[in-house]
Amino acid sequence: MYADIPICTAAPTADEKARVKHYFIGNLELDDYYSAAKYEEDAISLTDRLFADQDILIVTGGSMMYIDALCYGIDMIPTIPDDIRKPLLERYHKEGLDNLVQELKLLDPAYYKEVDRRNPKRVLHALEVCYMTGHPYSDLRKGHKVQRPFNIIRIGLTRPREQLYERINRRVDIMVENGLIDEARRMYPRRGLNSLNTVGMKELFCWMDGALTPDGKPWTLDFAIEKIKQNTRIYSRKQMTWFKRDPNTRWFNPDDAQSIIDYIKDKTCS
Repeated sequence: MYADIPICTAAPTADEKARVKHYFIGNLELDDYYSAAKYEEDAISLTDRLFADQDILIVTGGSMMYIDALCYGIDMIPTIPDDIRKPLLERYHKEGLDNLVQELKLLDPAYYKEVDRRNPKRVLHALEVCYMTGHPYSDLRKGHKVQRPFNIIRIGLTRPREQLYERINRRVDIMVENGLIDEARRMYPRRGLNSLNTVGMKELFCWMDGALTPDGKPWTLDFAIEKIKQNTRIYSRKQMTWFKRDPNTRWFNPDDAQSIIDYIKDKTCS
């Protein structure tokens, strides 16, 4: 969705966009505020328009909360005003994440236990809601699923882990070949933006900052690239854990395209 980092986000190429109409590609600036709740609003508005003359729409991607927001709705979390959001963001840049995590533990111990406490976006958003509403973020997350005016066919793509990891490693190598390092250098002056706290950027920023590895050695470019591969593999495991919670997902090997097509035909005709 962020226009300035197409290599890091593996955005569709110009050829791919010419073959198939895409939406929500390059539609945000790096300093734009966006959330799963806003995506739900935008995506539902788009589906209302597209279903006027289309029978089937395809949503693809691995952003777990965004997929669930479209399919099932997201809890009624209020939009956070700038006078709450910006001071918290400034605190994060000045104090780091640990202080904010400890504050979240006090304000919402239930969410503290389940949140990824290394993810500043999740921690900051929970604190924003606590500040705005005066209630714990967890109290507003009821998990109620809305009924959509369209049928949902959920298809998961998976491979044996060895193949998946090999493809992830090669994908990172291709990103580097396509200019990922130059893209990160262009983004470096803006490295404090939350949108750049993503796999691919944060590891290269550590290298550019002259950070040290856990054993006290300087980050090298090769070490940064290996960390990108490692963190992508970790993220892929989180994706699988998340999506496998939904019993409505039917899993396929992505090479078995005909079976996927047959399954969609069967589900749309039944």
